[in-house]
Amino acid sequence: MIKQYLILFRIPQWIKNLFVFVPLIFSQNLFKGDYFIKTLHGFLLFCLTSSVVYVINDIIDIEADRAHPEKQKRPLASGKISKKSGIISSVVLSILIVSQMPFFNYLFNLSVIFYFFLNFFYSISLKHIVILDVFVIAAGFMLRVVAGAFVINVEISSWLILTTMFISLFLGVMKRHSELHISAVDSTVATRKVLMHYSSDFTSQMATVASAGVIICYALYTVAQRTVSVFGTENLIYTTPFVVFGIFRYMYLVYLGKKGENTSEIMVTDLPMIINVLLYFLAVTLILYKIF
Repeated sequence: MIKQYLILFRIPQWIKNLFVFVPLIFSQNLFKGDYFIKTLHGFLLFCLTSSVVYVINDIIDIEADRAHPEKQKRPLASGKISKKSGIISSVVLSILIVSQMPFFNYLFNLSVIFYFFLNFFYSISLKHIVILDVFVIAAGFMLRVVAGAFVINVEISSWLILTTMFISLFLGVMKRHSELHISAVDSTVATRKVLMHYSSDFTSQMATVASAGVIICYALYTVAQRTVSVFGTENLIYTTPFVVFGIFRYMYLVYLGKKGENTSEIMVTDLPMIINVLLYFLAVTLILYKIF
């Protein structure tokens, strides 16, 4: 039963909340204990909040999930956890979240609250509105980054926020593209209503724009005068190839590997992607913290 609740809370999806650490890393405070602990605390709060959102989403979509070949295995859809127990678990998590909020400043708390309601309305209606659905997904990632800055009271570059927006749009569009492929292969599979307004060509064009936005914004961030001035180096530009490779690798996995419906699964199971992320993190750390 404990395993079923862990599945219900989507523990593997918590990897998305690592975006909270972006301001910590790029503000050169990664190795400051108090900053790290505060950010880690904020990360855990976002994890709990996202789990509440997932439970609510599963409750709302319980009937639709039962008609999906993969989603029907989810605890609520399969009946392994009752709907009543799902509601109770979401309430317990919400109480735990509220109990932790006094430890944070009001700007971070507002970010968490806004994140919750944004995703709540996404679950009940916004996910059915074409284009707006992927923008809501992107907004969720941007809120994580902004909250990461609020939790340790640091400024964050506008270029990094734009990069986050484009990379989250990219991931959202890739997810829609994968869902379209699944529905095309098996027409009996129940799909999102919003997919009727998308096509493979349209999502491919959107993905091209979003991927270009990621690469351009990140490259401009690395050479921006403020970036060079703050970090005292121009070497951050050498981390750009890792970003480009990550984008191309993801596109390869979606277009040729027919993956992409589960972003977290790709990030933790694809070895080249894992190595690329680790090398990127290592390169950024060596450059920003001048560890040679």
